[in-house]
Amino acid sequence: MKDKIRIIQGDITKLEVDAIVNAANNSLLGGGGVDGAIHRAAGPKLVAECATLGGCRTGDAKVTKGYNLPARHVIHTVGPVWHGGGKGEPELLHSAYRRCFEVAHGNGLKSIAFPAISAGVYGYPMKEACRIAMEEAKAALGKFLELEEIVFVCFSGTALKIYQETFSEIFA
Repeated sequence: MKDKIRIIQGDITKLEVDAIVNAANNSLLGGGGVDGAIHRAAGPKLVAECATLGGCRTGDAKVTKGYNLPARHVIHTVGPVWHGGGKGEPELLHSAYRRCFEVAHGNGLKSIAFPAISAGVYGYPMKEACRIAMEEAKAALGKFLELEEIVFVCFSGTALKIYQETFSEIFA
Protein backbone atom coordinates (compact mmCIF):
# COMPACT_ATOMS: atom_id res chain seq x y z
CA MET A 1 0.00 0.00 0.00
CA LYS A 2 2.63 2.57 1.02
CA ASP A 3 4.60 1.90 -2.18
CA LYS A 4 1.78 3.65 -4.06
CA ILE A 5 2.57 7.00 -2.39
CA ARG A 6 5.24 9.45 -3.54
CA ILE A 7 6.18 12.67 -1.78
CA ILE A 8 8.04 15.23 -3.84
CA GLN A 9 8.95 18.88 -3.84
CA GLY A 10 8.05 20.51 -7.12
CA ASP A 11 5.50 22.01 -9.47
CA ILE A 12 2.17 20.18 -9.57
CA THR A 13 1.37 21.67 -12.99
CA LYS A 14 4.23 19.67 -14.56
CA LEU A 15 3.10 16.19 -13.47
CA GLU A 16 1.92 13.55 -15.91
CA VAL A 17 -0.82 11.91 -13.86
CA ASP A 18 -4.48 11.19 -14.50
CA ALA A 19 -5.48 14.13 -12.27
CA ILE A 20 -3.97 16.93 -10.29
CA VAL A 21 -5.92 18.44 -7.43
CA ASN A 22 -6.56 22.15 -7.37
CA ALA A 23 -6.88 23.76 -3.95
CA ALA A 24 -9.60 26.05 -5.26
CA ASN A 25 -11.87 28.72 -3.88
CA ASN A 26 -15.65 28.36 -3.88
CA SER A 27 -16.08 30.11 -7.26
CA LEU A 28 -13.67 27.70 -9.07
CA LEU A 29 -12.76 30.66 -11.29
CA GLY A 30 -9.11 30.95 -10.27
CA GLY A 31 -7.23 32.71 -7.52
CA GLY A 32 -3.77 32.87 -6.03
CA GLY A 33 -1.24 30.23 -5.09
CA VAL A 34 -1.61 26.77 -6.59
CA ASP A 35 -5.08 27.67 -7.89
CA GLY A 36 -3.72 30.52 -10.00
CA ALA A 37 -0.76 28.44 -11.20
CA ILE A 38 -3.05 25.62 -12.36
CA HIS A 39 -5.38 28.02 -14.18
CA ARG A 40 -2.45 29.77 -15.91
CA ALA A 41 -0.87 26.47 -16.99
CA ALA A 42 -4.15 24.92 -18.17
CA GLY A 43 -5.17 27.94 -20.25
CA PRO A 44 -8.46 29.81 -20.72
CA LYS A 45 -10.56 26.74 -21.51
CA LEU A 46 -10.23 25.64 -17.85
CA VAL A 47 -11.89 28.75 -16.45
CA ALA A 48 -14.55 28.49 -19.17
CA GLU A 49 -15.41 24.92 -18.08
CA CYS A 50 -15.25 25.89 -14.40
CA ALA A 51 -17.77 28.67 -15.07
CA THR A 52 -20.32 26.00 -16.04
CA LEU A 53 -19.99 24.10 -12.75
CA GLY A 54 -21.82 26.50 -10.43
CA GLY A 55 -18.96 26.75 -7.93
CA CYS A 56 -18.10 24.20 -5.26
CA ARG A 57 -18.97 23.89 -1.58
CA THR A 58 -16.21 23.70 1.00
CA GLY A 59 -15.36 20.03 1.53
CA ASP A 60 -16.63 18.97 -1.92
CA ALA A 61 -14.84 18.35 -5.24
CA LYS A 62 -15.59 18.63 -8.97
CA VAL A 63 -13.65 17.46 -12.02
CA THR A 64 -12.71 19.16 -15.29
CA LYS A 65 -10.45 18.39 -18.21
CA GLY A 66 -6.77 19.29 -17.85
CA TYR A 67 -6.51 21.22 -21.14
CA ASN A 68 -2.88 22.42 -21.57
CA LEU A 69 -1.63 20.54 -18.49
CA PRO A 70 0.22 17.20 -18.73
CA ALA A 71 -2.50 15.86 -16.37
CA ARG A 72 -5.64 14.71 -18.16
CA HIS A 73 -7.95 16.10 -15.47
CA VAL A 74 -8.11 18.63 -12.67
CA ILE A 75 -10.07 17.79 -9.55
CA HIS A 76 -11.04 21.06 -7.89
CA THR A 77 -11.65 20.95 -4.16
CA VAL A 78 -12.31 23.64 -1.61
CA GLY A 79 -10.64 23.19 1.74
CA PRO A 80 -11.60 25.12 4.84
CA VAL A 81 -10.10 28.39 6.01
CA TRP A 82 -8.45 27.83 9.41
CA HIS A 83 -10.25 29.58 12.28
CA GLY A 84 -8.57 27.72 15.14
CA GLY A 85 -10.11 24.29 14.57
CA GLY A 86 -13.41 24.79 16.35
CA LYS A 87 -15.55 25.56 13.29
CA GLY A 88 -15.54 22.13 11.66
CA GLU A 89 -12.25 22.63 9.83
CA PRO A 90 -10.89 19.07 10.40
CA GLU A 91 -14.12 17.47 9.18
CA LEU A 92 -14.21 19.73 6.11
CA LEU A 93 -10.58 18.99 5.23
CA HIS A 94 -11.16 15.24 5.61
CA SER A 95 -14.19 15.64 3.34
CA ALA A 96 -12.21 17.58 0.71
CA TYR A 97 -9.61 14.80 0.41
CA ARG A 98 -12.24 12.05 0.57
CA ARG A 99 -14.30 13.69 -2.19
CA CYS A 100 -11.21 13.99 -4.41
CA PHE A 101 -10.63 10.25 -4.13
CA GLU A 102 -14.33 9.53 -4.76
CA VAL A 103 -14.35 11.77 -7.85
CA ALA A 104 -11.16 10.10 -9.11
CA HIS A 105 -12.73 6.67 -8.59
CA GLY A 106 -15.97 7.73 -10.28
CA ASN A 107 -14.01 8.85 -13.34
CA GLY A 108 -11.74 5.80 -13.54
CA LEU A 109 -8.60 7.76 -12.62
CA LYS A 110 -5.67 5.75 -11.27
CA SER A 111 -3.08 8.40 -10.42
CA ILE A 112 -3.67 11.63 -8.54
CA ALA A 113 -1.43 14.43 -7.27
CA PHE A 114 -2.28 16.70 -4.35
CA PRO A 115 -0.98 20.02 -3.11
CA ALA A 116 -1.24 20.78 0.62
CA ILE A 117 -4.94 21.67 0.64
CA SER A 118 -5.78 24.61 2.96
CA ALA A 119 -2.19 24.84 4.25
CA GLY A 120 -1.29 27.95 2.22
CA VAL A 121 -3.24 31.19 2.34
CA TYR A 122 -6.14 29.41 4.11
CA GLY A 123 -3.85 29.09 7.14
CA TYR A 124 -4.41 25.45 8.12
CA PRO A 125 -1.44 24.28 10.24
CA MET A 126 0.79 22.17 7.99
CA LYS A 127 1.28 19.25 10.40
CA GLU A 128 -2.44 18.84 11.04
CA ALA A 129 -3.31 19.26 7.35
CA CYS A 130 -0.68 16.71 6.37
CA ARG A 131 -1.96 14.15 8.89
CA ILE A 132 -5.47 14.45 7.45
CA ALA A 133 -4.10 14.07 3.90
CA MET A 134 -2.21 10.89 4.84
CA GLU A 135 -5.14 9.41 6.77
CA GLU A 136 -7.45 9.92 3.79
CA ALA A 137 -4.84 8.54 1.36
CA LYS A 138 -4.51 5.40 3.47
CA ALA A 139 -8.28 4.97 3.61
CA ALA A 140 -8.60 5.52 -0.16
CA LEU A 141 -5.93 2.94 -0.96
CA GLY A 142 -7.87 0.42 1.11
CA LYS A 143 -11.17 1.29 -0.56
CA PHE A 144 -10.25 2.03 -4.19
CA LEU A 145 -8.02 -0.82 -5.25
CA GLU A 146 -7.54 0.60 -8.76
CA LEU A 147 -5.54 3.53 -7.34
CA GLU A 148 -1.99 3.07 -8.58
CA GLU A 149 -0.30 6.27 -7.42
CA ILE A 150 -0.89 9.15 -5.02
CA VAL A 151 1.63 11.98 -5.23
CA PHE A 152 1.90 14.66 -2.57
CA VAL A 153 3.55 17.71 -4.07
CA CYS A 154 5.20 20.01 -1.54
CA PHE A 155 5.99 23.65 -2.24
CA SER A 156 8.88 23.90 0.21
CA GLY A 157 11.57 21.86 1.87
CA THR A 158 9.87 22.41 5.22
CA ALA A 159 6.59 20.99 3.90
CA LEU A 160 8.46 18.07 2.32
CA LYS A 161 10.01 17.16 5.67
CA ILE A 162 6.63 17.31 7.43
CA TYR A 163 5.05 15.09 4.77
CA GLN A 164 7.89 12.56 4.97
CA GLU A 165 7.69 12.40 8.78
CA THR A 166 3.91 12.08 8.78
CA PHE A 167 4.04 9.39 6.09
CA SER A 168 6.43 7.38 8.32
CA GLU A 169 3.99 7.66 11.24
CA ILE A 170 0.76 6.86 9.33
CA PHE A 171 2.21 4.05 7.22
CA ALA A 172 4.47 2.54 9.91
